[in-house]
Amino acid sequence: MQPSRRYGALCAVCLGSFIATLDISIVNVALPTMQTALRTDIVGLQWVVNAYAICLSGFMLSAGPIADRYGQKRAWLSGVILFTLGSAVCGWAPSLPVLLVGRAIQGTAGAFLICGAMPILTSAFPNPKERSHVIGAWSASNALALILGPLCGGLLLHHFGWQSIFLINLPLGILVVVLGMYGITERKYPEHAARDPLGQILSVVALGALAFGMIEAGENIKMGGIALMVAVISFVLFAVVESRVERPLLPIALLQERAFLVANFASFILGFSYYSSLFFFSIFLQQIQQWSPVEAGWRMMPQFVMTLCVSLLFGRLNKLIPLRRLTAVGYGFAGLALLLMATATAQTPYWIVGVWFALLGVGVGLAVPATSIAVMSLASAELSGAASATMNALRQAGMTIGIALLGTLMSERAIDVFASAVAERGVEQGVGSVEQIAREAITQHVFPNTSIALQDLFTRAMESGFHLAMLLAGLACFGVLSLLLMGNIHAGQRYSPGSSP
Repeated sequence: MQPSRRYGALCAVCLGSFIATLDISIVNVALPTMQTALRTDIVGLQWVVNAYAICLSGFMLSAGPIADRYGQKRAWLSGVILFTLGSAVCGWAPSLPVLLVGRAIQGTAGAFLICGAMPILTSAFPNPKERSHVIGAWSASNALALILGPLCGGLLLHHFGWQSIFLINLPLGILVVVLGMYGITERKYPEHAARDPLGQILSVVALGALAFGMIEAGENIKMGGIALMVAVISFVLFAVVESRVERPLLPIALLQERAFLVANFASFILGFSYYSSLFFFSIFLQQIQQWSPVEAGWRMMPQFVMTLCVSLLFGRLNKLIPLRRLTAVGYGFAGLALLLMATATAQTPYWIVGVWFALLGVGVGLAVPATSIAVMSLASAELSGAASATMNALRQAGMTIGIALLGTLMSERAIDVFASAVAERGVEQGVGSVEQIAREAITQHVFPNTSIALQDLFTRAMESGFHLAMLLAGLACFGVLSLLLMGNIHAGQRYSPGSSP
């Protein structure tokens, strides 16, 4: 394969991942403006984010095997085209329902963009040293999107309106298609691809229901509980189907490899700890340290900048340091940073918080590409699509579960602390029960009066809840670190069908 075409493929994949990640960060900036323009409430606004997340989660596991069957290039380019069309629908949307349809299209397409990246890069750069460089560049493109999202979003909103944050994807999408058509070499493995239509349907239902249930559990316990029950039943049926079909959706043979299983567990923990922590950092900066949304966004920049820098250097580092050690350092730094954040308070100076953010960025800049290389190095070319889909599905599921579970634990901890403090100080009669006051204060920011004392109790309660969430996230990273130190994750010999596991 000509070098120019290989690097054309690299540029296409990096830019494709860039626009998919940019879309997430840029939309968050525009939500208040869209709420006013579309005349919707906060629930409708949440669905602008949730429609994307549910479809992304639901189709994540199916994307890889579809690419293996019909062609990695064809599936990935179809994802880019579909994502661009979804962006056009969002930019044209005259109402909230139309916007949600566009977001659902984007989420479905995003699954093919994300899952297709690793197989394409692995095929284009078979040399392990070259591959470590290009996967580092791919990881850097995602970090760059997180940096530029709020900045570009603010400029586009100011000059062109909220529709422009979606329409910007049209010229970028066309450029990605041109680069991909030139640079990516078609590879497909229909004789090894999953032939499991029932498993695909069950995976979409299970992952989609899991995402929907986790999202709804905080607002509508009954609806969320029903969705989670559907998810559990679908997962059980999925496991039964996978154990019986000849060519299952999940790479069962690979999952029997301890190193592959542990590497995917590490990917799940990345979603559970790091990606979900971005949600909690926003709460910490805005509700505990009282920064404005714009100021909070700027103060989160050190982690993204360091992730970008370390990702760009990853290939060089991997020449000097074995992959397992880089992975261990990455998860160790990430876990340490999260544990340090578990000590942060409203009075902690920003320069200290900024240093901890930077340390987290270094850890993630090592952990993301290292985990991706570890997973992909254990799968042969014909199983690369399924391996990538499994890794990304688990990472997405980890983030969904992390936000929901850690968010619930954070809220309940804050409510308990606030209720105990209010009970000790005494509350005026007629205001309501202590538990009711605490729950309204923590979840809805409704206070029985505007006294400084109650505001201070609220801040302390939120600190306590935040500390618990960060503690659990940090310990999860150290759980992966302990497995690494025992030698369970490494870039090992590839498994291919027919070889002994």
